[in-house]
Amino acid sequence: MKTVEIKPDIYWVGAIDWAVRDFHGYVTPNGTTYNNYLIKDEEITLVDTVKYDFKRVTTENIKSICDPSEIRNLVINHIEPDHASGIARIMNLAPDATIYITKKGKAGIDRHFDTSDWNVKIVKTGDTLKTGKYTLTFLETPMLHWPDSMMTYIKEAKLLISQDAFGQHLATSSRFDDEFVECASHSELDHAVVEYYANILMPFGPLIKRKIEEVQNLGLEIDMIAPDHGVIWRKEVDKILQTYMDLANGKADLSVSIIYDTMWHSTELMTLPLMQGIRDEGVECNVVKLRATPMSAAITRFWKSRGSLIGSPTLNNILYPSVAEFLTHLRGLRPKNRIIGAFGSYGWGGGAVKEAYEEFKKMKLETVEPGIQVNFKPSVEDEDKCYEFARDFAKKVKEYHSTF
Repeated sequence: MKTVEIKPDIYWVGAIDWAVRDFHGYVTPNGTTYNNYLIKDEEITLVDTVKYDFKRVTTENIKSICDPSEIRNLVINHIEPDHASGIARIMNLAPDATIYITKKGKAGIDRHFDTSDWNVKIVKTGDTLKTGKYTLTFLETPMLHWPDSMMTYIKEAKLLISQDAFGQHLATSSRFDDEFVECASHSELDHAVVEYYANILMPFGPLIKRKIEEVQNLGLEIDMIAPDHGVIWRKEVDKILQTYMDLANGKADLSVSIIYDTMWHSTELMTLPLMQGIRDEGVECNVVKLRATPMSAAITRFWKSRGSLIGSPTLNNILYPSVAEFLTHLRGLRPKNRIIGAFGSYGWGGGAVKEAYEEFKKMKLETVEPGIQVNFKPSVEDEDKCYEFARDFAKKVKEYHSTF
């Protein structure tokens, strides 16, 4: 992709990764982008780099605008390798550049690079950099989603370069939200936003609310948000800000996701009366088989629903491995404002359903207990019990949902 001028003399000079399908365990069926931005001002300034594999792409993009040796400032908003592993390449081309980075960011790049010959300036919230006609203001956002993270606001352009916040994993030739929607759809973009939030930013809801409120209290005028992944927001800035507030507040659909795995189909057979009971109570239901579904898709489905039923056969008196993996992954994301229950089958002593509830309690989720389990293949009577359990669960989901 050629460079794109997103504001007067501010250019997207990033790279599109059409091929990536695994982003440190997060399945990316639509690829991703590594966005970085060049400000052609009295002091030429580059905000972020790209993943090392794409260093040549961003270098050629920069060369189409200026001689890289003319870069005077390099702002590093986030040191994760998909944004910062290209730093050494840029510093080789622009050895006189000053790096602007948070204190924790400096500690991080010191571990990855020989920074002894680099001019590095540590910044904090409120610090500014005047590049000429533009003024850059730095906003620390620790744990969104790494300790080093910050955003860069360009006052005169009303532009917020937001690092990983407000991003999406989408490889697309469209650089802006309205262009993408015209070529694809609102629903596809909305799903990409939620999927990204659910798998990366879910644990940081309270921090996200505080940071958005901080930006609002600072009175910053923003008419464009440029994240480091996906499309740039120029049409629906207010909408994406509200979407993030909703996500941070735990907004969910009035629906139930049945997320399960099965060994000899007994647990799978239980999903049928469970689904019917939920639907007959007037609640939408989705069914997800873990071994047939990428982990990130299952996490997204869980996050979208107010309630979830987790199903597992018992193997060696504990959870089935794929279900245990899902719950471990989910626990790390620290979900809130969700109600959950468990079901499963066993041949001898059982144990999976009990362990599932132990995991739910570690996550401090609202639970419907004691769950339901059957011995070997469910009988007609077992199916009736599953149906009634599901209707009761759906009623509790509706009650719980009404409190939000």
